[in-house]
Amino acid sequence: MTTRVAAAHPVAAALSRLGWCALVIAVIVGGYALLALPVTGWITNPAEATAVVGGVVALLVGGIRLVFPQLLSYEPTPPRPRSGELLRNVWGWALLALTLTFLAGQATAVTLYGLVGSAGFDRHLEAEQASGPGLVLMLTLLVAPLSEEAMFRGLAYPLLRKQLSIATSTLITALLFAGMHGNLVQAVATVPLGLILALVAERTRRLWHVVVLHAAYNLAALITPFEVVQALAAPQYCGALATAWVVCVGFLFVCARSGGSVTDSG
Repeated sequence: MTTRVAAAHPVAAALSRLGWCALVIAVIVGGYALLALPVTGWITNPAEATAVVGGVVALLVGGIRLVFPQLLSYEPTPPRPRSGELLRNVWGWALLALTLTFLAGQATAVTLYGLVGSAGFDRHLEAEQASGPGLVLMLTLLVAPLSEEAMFRGLAYPLLRKQLSIATSTLITALLFAGMHGNLVQAVATVPLGLILALVAERTRRLWHVVVLHAAYNLAALITPFEVVQALAAPQYCGALATAWVVCVGFLFVCARSGGSVTDSG
């Protein structure tokens, strides 16, 4: 009898984690859809609608984090990193990984787009071209980093971490983040970005850190010539960049895990 009860505990714990994961995903996806559907019906320009929805999301999540901080707190709380440790072990690896993510992700996305195309990405480009440059800049450098980081690293990630490991929470939020972009081309580039941002959020527990990194990534996408990305799309370059990226993410994961729980199974 004791053996059966003991054996049931891991199953019950796994079911509890699975249920919590499903609930968090439903709240994030369902809440965003309930907010976005009426706004897109009211505002026909996709870029303007995205700006409005993003602004509301940032304000709502910011309010939740301010008024109910315990709702999004989880244990163990990592020691506050010293400035030198933060620069060397977090920002150093994060910036290197971010650079590799941008180069490898963009090159892979270009290759994929050339092979299979993407109607969703084409619609995204058409919406950008139909909007003024000022609106595109505001969306790219302000609204998107603020709203997406608020929703995924500021809300979804800490809720998932209440029940799930660092690795599982990181992967789920990265996939949600990629899926939100609505097309395969952008998803390929944003999954690795989401992984990095979640690990930085785990170690620092500061939302503004990942907002800055996200904005830097978007800025690089705006100013990097297409010819540079196209040149990196050669298989040998993509492979080398991907290998270097894996190494950087591994160090980031070790940093996040040791700063949080050294016993977390990941």
